[in-house]
Amino acid sequence: MDFKYDVIVVGAGHAGCEAAVAAANMGSKTLLITMDMNKIAQMSCNPAVGGIAKGQIVREIDALGGQMGIVTDITAIQFRMLNRSKGPAMWSPRAQSDRSKFILKWREIIENTDNLYMWQDTVTSLLIKNNIATGVVTAMGVEFHANTVVLTNGTFLNGLMHIGRTQLQGGRISEPASYGITEQLKEIGFTTDRMKTGTPVRIDGRSVDFSLMTEQKGENDFHKFSYLDFKPRQLHQLSCWICYTNEEVHDTLRNGLDESPLYNGQIKSIGPRYCPSIETKIVTFADKAAHQLFLEPEGENTQEYYLNGFSSSLPLDIQIKALQKIPAFKNIHIFRPGYAIEYDFFDPTQLTHTLETKLVKNLFFAGQINGTTGYEEAAGQGLIAGINAHLKAHGNDEFVLNRDEAYIGVLIDDLVTKGVDEPYRMFTSRAEYRILLRQDDADARLTQKGYDLNLATKERIELYKEKEMEINRLINFASNYSLKPEYINPGLEKLGSSPLKQGVKLKDVISRPQITIEQISEFIPTLKAELDKVPNRKEEIIEATEIRIKYEGYIKREQLIADKINRLENIQIKDKFDYKQITSLSIEARQKLEKINPQTIAQASRIPGVSPNDISILLVLLGR
Repeated sequence: MDFKYDVIVVGAGHAGCEAAVAAANMGSKTLLITMDMNKIAQMSCNPAVGGIAKGQIVREIDALGGQMGIVTDITAIQFRMLNRSKGPAMWSPRAQSDRSKFILKWREIIENTDNLYMWQDTVTSLLIKNNIATGVVTAMGVEFHANTVVLTNGTFLNGLMHIGRTQLQGGRISEPASYGITEQLKEIGFTTDRMKTGTPVRIDGRSVDFSLMTEQKGENDFHKFSYLDFKPRQLHQLSCWICYTNEEVHDTLRNGLDESPLYNGQIKSIGPRYCPSIETKIVTFADKAAHQLFLEPEGENTQEYYLNGFSSSLPLDIQIKALQKIPAFKNIHIFRPGYAIEYDFFDPTQLTHTLETKLVKNLFFAGQINGTTGYEEAAGQGLIAGINAHLKAHGNDEFVLNRDEAYIGVLIDDLVTKGVDEPYRMFTSRAEYRILLRQDDADARLTQKGYDLNLATKERIELYKEKEMEINRLINFASNYSLKPEYINPGLEKLGSSPLKQGVKLKDVISRPQITIEQISEFIPTLKAELDKVPNRKEEIIEATEIRIKYEGYIKREQLIADKINRLENIQIKDKFDYKQITSLSIEARQKLEKINPQTIAQASRIPGVSPNDISILLVLLGR
């Protein structure tokens, strides 16, 4: 067996799988090390992918040539496009997946990817020489050597689980924790801290009275995650179910708060603000009489259900007593209780935008080790870390996504510029260019970049080019086709839209918010004929065309703003200043700039504590 590789990836969660497959597909001889080959890409919490902003990240991963979108589409048991009542910048795809089939599909991909090898073991330390990572050492005493190393350890670094006053060492229920790496990196000078996350009870569906719950069905239209042209929804589609807590539930939980690790001092680390435990909800929102819960299926052929909204670390008996106060759960049987888990993470301001560490060259971090939460955030980081680990291993230029190019770019820039003091999750509100970063146009933004990296396949680039050609053809037709009032007004009135008073271009009618291309085509045979010419993915192409026409002005305006800000992104300042000596800067700015050593003026402007006046001083010193 050969113990020398181009890239080693430690951990086979969502970050590690994307990193390893990307590096291997780009041509690196890659080793993926995992504690358990049967838990690859395990969905530790909810078996769901996507959601607000997270769905956009998955589409970006797919557009670049990653795998998460493909695996999710193939294993989906429910799909929904969230926020359809809002503008397309807010539309976010979300799928419920079959947990077991998700793992099996990922393992199939990994085992059939050229250049990618696996090893089942625990990494206990890194091989580092002259502040350069050269490999890893495992619990079996095996040394593996590589040009670059990617750490994607998830919640396993010194992981500690809490169920009431019971504490269990481990990175996930029934799985051991990992020791040694944190201690080694702290000795080198890395800053580390503890974070906390949690997961809800798992329920036996046979003990649930579904007649007392509200059914939430999925959608079965053309939407999916991957831009590849294959048929999704291969599994039986299942419903989710909605119910609510009540005051009796809350009283039971309150009576147990002194047994809660979150409130009795047992847990001292910070938990996720945006996915709070049920005990945090009843304390923070004490005036609310009820909280919504979603009972979500774990798979196509299992009775196991996930109770979204009821994360808890309370003792087992209190969790069950509280749940029994909900009518649908009167006779509840559970497979296991909810629990909290504490784990080590590293301050992500110790990374560059490639996710390489500043203290040790050729070492990359991705996923929860950087203080994030969520499969999608982890996978996006893993993809970028894997790309850059490959590029660095072969002496090639780095790959970085800007904030106006991808939510992944926003995510990484937020992490390395601002750091985290609680588990970070992505929202559309974190992106200043939401109209540019829509879920429908990730292929237009990123497929060419993925293809240039030898990551996106020829099939992907050809599908993208065909789609762009068809969109442009339809926009060109709509921009040049004239409509006369007497011809179109009867159709407009039927659609409830005000009649024309003079002739206009078809594009002007499609721009109306209450009009869709397909609706208006029923009254314009020439348009219907143009739509019928679309050879493949007709619905997807028509929707993309409509979005570009309706939001053309907004898209152009936001692009102008992005271009203006990007001029600051081009002003390089890394290593140009000794910030301690610039007394005209505020003390806080000096300290923050020295710590982060920003790459550009634009990055410096996003550092908390660096004011516009501080930026002006730096520009003056640069002679601008």
